[in-house]
Amino acid sequence: MAGAGLHVTFEGVVYPAEELAHGAAFELFSFDPTDGFERNPRPGSAHPWHRFVHVTEVTAVQGMRPATPDGPETPLMVPLNRALGWRDIHTLSQSPVYAHDPTISGIRRTATIRRGTRMFKVLSARQLNGYLRGWLPHGFCYREHDIAHLRTPADLALLRTDSESTRDDPDVVFAIRWRAVDPYDFEVPLGDNHRGLVGMPSHDRMGAPVLGTGFTPSGRFVIPEFVTTDLADLPLPANATLLAYTPDGTEVVLYTYQPEQRGWLRMVGPQWRHLLNGVPDIVPEQEYVPSDEKTKSTRLVGRYRGQEYEAVADPPGEFRVLAMTRAARYPVEALARRASYARWRGADCLVLRQESGWTRLRLCRPNPDNVAALGAQCYERGIYEAWAPAAEITDHRTVNIEYALG
Repeated sequence: MAGAGLHVTFEGVVYPAEELAHGAAFELFSFDPTDGFERNPRPGSAHPWHRFVHVTEVTAVQGMRPATPDGPETPLMVPLNRALGWRDIHTLSQSPVYAHDPTISGIRRTATIRRGTRMFKVLSARQLNGYLRGWLPHGFCYREHDIAHLRTPADLALLRTDSESTRDDPDVVFAIRWRAVDPYDFEVPLGDNHRGLVGMPSHDRMGAPVLGTGFTPSGRFVIPEFVTTDLADLPLPANATLLAYTPDGTEVVLYTYQPEQRGWLRMVGPQWRHLLNGVPDIVPEQEYVPSDEKTKSTRLVGRYRGQEYEAVADPPGEFRVLAMTRAARYPVEALARRASYARWRGADCLVLRQESGWTRLRLCRPNPDNVAALGAQCYERGIYEAWAPAAEITDHRTVNIEYALG
C-alpha cells in the first residue's frame, strides 16, 4: 500500500508512493502500464504497476513522511554540465583507466560514512549461514542510502561478493544491515589504495572485478563501494539485521542481533520462513547463538571508572558496558576495537584465530604476489586467507583502534 498521502514527482508525473530506507528511495505506484514500471505481484494491491527509484531521481515529495531519526546521509555529488553528462560519469566510474582521474576521485569522495550510517552487504545462502553461526561484517559493503532503490533479487545480484551459486533460490536474496560505529572502520577502494585487487587475475578472485575507481561494476548504476579497513572483521553493533528480499521488492527482517544474548533472535513470522528453505543447515523455527564468541578475531572494549570491560555499540550515540542486566549497562568513557595483526612471508595480515600450532591469517592488502607466496585462497570478493605455522609468523601484536567519543 502506498503511504498515506505520500506522492512523488518523477519525470514530470506525480505518483502515489511508499518511502523506503528512511527516504533514500521510493516505491512508485501506477494504475497504467507506464514505461519502466513492472507488474505489481502483491495480491490485492490497489495499483497494478510499480517501480523503485532513488531519491536523487525524484524532483518533489508531497505528503506525510516519518522523521529520519539520524538525519540524511551525504549524497553522491556529480558536477553535471553540457560537456559532462550522466553517461560520461558512468563510463568513467566503470573503467580502471580513470582510477586516478581527479574528476572521478573527487566525485567518489563526496559519498562519506558517519557514525550511525546504515551499511549493507548482500549475502548468498551460504554466507547467511555463516553469519548466523558467528561471522562478522567484513570486506566489500555499501551504504544503504546508495543502493536503497535495488530491492529485487535480480537487481541486488550485482552486489554479491561470492561467485553466483546455481543452488541459491533465484526468488530470494539475503543481506546484512548494520550501523557504522566509526568512519575509520571503512576505506574507499580508490586509486592506489587496494591496487593489488585491481590487478588480481580472474582465476584468483571471486565476485565482480575491483575497478579501483571506488565504484562497483554495473551496466546501469553508479554505486560507491567501501571495504572494511584492512579488510578486517567488525564487531556487530546492537540491532544489526539479517534480511531477505523477494521478487516484488518486499524486505523481510529475518533476525536481529542482540549483543546481551550474543545471538540472532528470530523476527520472521511463519508466512516468510519458507525463504530460509534453501539455506544449508538452518532450521527456520529456531534462533541462533554462536558458540565461538570467545574466539572472535575482534571485539569492542571500553573503560568505565578505570576498569576495562567488553563493550557494545548502539550507534550513533550509545556505547555501553556489555551486561545482561539493564542496571549494569554503564556508558563507557572510552571505546576501542581490538584486533590482532602479524606478518608472514613479508605480508601484513590479520590474525583470525589460532589452533594447534597453526594461525589463520587474512591478507590486509592482497595482490597477485603475496597471494601466491602465502598460498592464500579467495573466499569472497577481496578476501584472501591462509593457514600459517605459528612458528613462522612474526610481529604478532594486538592493536587497539581507539574511537573518539563526543
